[in-house]
Amino acid sequence: MSYRTSGLHHVTAIGGDPQRNVDFYLRTLGLRLVKTTVNFDDPGTYHLYYGNEDGRPGTLLTFFPWSDAPRGRLGTGQATATAFSVPEHSLGWWQRHLRRAGVSTGEILHRDDEDVLPFRDPDGLSLALVAHEQGDPRAPWDTPMVPAEHAVRGLHSVTLSVNREDATAGMLTEGLGLHFAHEEGNRFRFVAGDGGPGATVDVLVTPDAPRGLVAAGTVHHVAWRAPDESTQAAWREELLDRGVGVTSIMDRQYFRSIYFREPGGTLLELATDQPGFTVDEPLLELGRALRLPPWLEPDREQIAAMLPELDLPRENNPVSA
Repeated sequence: MSYRTSGLHHVTAIGGDPQRNVDFYLRTLGLRLVKTTVNFDDPGTYHLYYGNEDGRPGTLLTFFPWSDAPRGRLGTGQATATAFSVPEHSLGWWQRHLRRAGVSTGEILHRDDEDVLPFRDPDGLSLALVAHEQGDPRAPWDTPMVPAEHAVRGLHSVTLSVNREDATAGMLTEGLGLHFAHEEGNRFRFVAGDGGPGATVDVLVTPDAPRGLVAAGTVHHVAWRAPDESTQAAWREELLDRGVGVTSIMDRQYFRSIYFREPGGTLLELATDQPGFTVDEPLLELGRALRLPPWLEPDREQIAAMLPELDLPRENNPVSA
């Protein structure tokens, strides 16, 4: 493989009620809303980006929230768990914090030399917090709701569920440049570079599991990092030469994207690191106002009228059109 991703860029999921989504990810998990925009392919709904202070690649969980979206079903052919990285010895605090917020959590597990706290968001999205000895140098978003010493540092990993691992493993290694790290039972771990937080994917093999249904409470796609547009374009050509069905390069305003499916069925994306979220608003004002790409600006009034107003914590302030 000529090109190798350095790790996860973002995970995009489908949510339900937008205000409930904001309340959970900002007030309960303590993330920052770094961009309030719309689904460029369906501008009648929000596209909400949560991350650290500047929304750097590898910290981002994003949502298309539809109030009337049907509930999805976890199964093969999709990413069935998204994990965040937190400091070592923080999981006890998080377990108490989540339970006080009315969130049902599982018990703390020890897996792959890491401690894992599983839980679900209000729409049933499968999440986890992972604490590990090696630490995570990424700076958190510091809020009154979650103290910095316990705060989320960014994405840790995703889990892909498949009926068999061989073809998916081939895409991860030959298509994305990951390498196999180890296996534990029916769980196979692949990492970018030296691995660690933000550079890890687990492939969970469940031969008899039913196919998943992507809808509310499930992951829509998993994006991996490409350093720049020229590398992405060359990478796309290489994937096409390998027989992979890849989209054209799409302008997502804050990065450029290509999309393709791994053989197990999960939709993957290669997204550029640049230009980033300050391309259309200052760092201190990220997420406060509805931002639209230039090609949707002529329809701003009509688009804003379709979107519910969001009540945000003081750090972000109410969203304005």
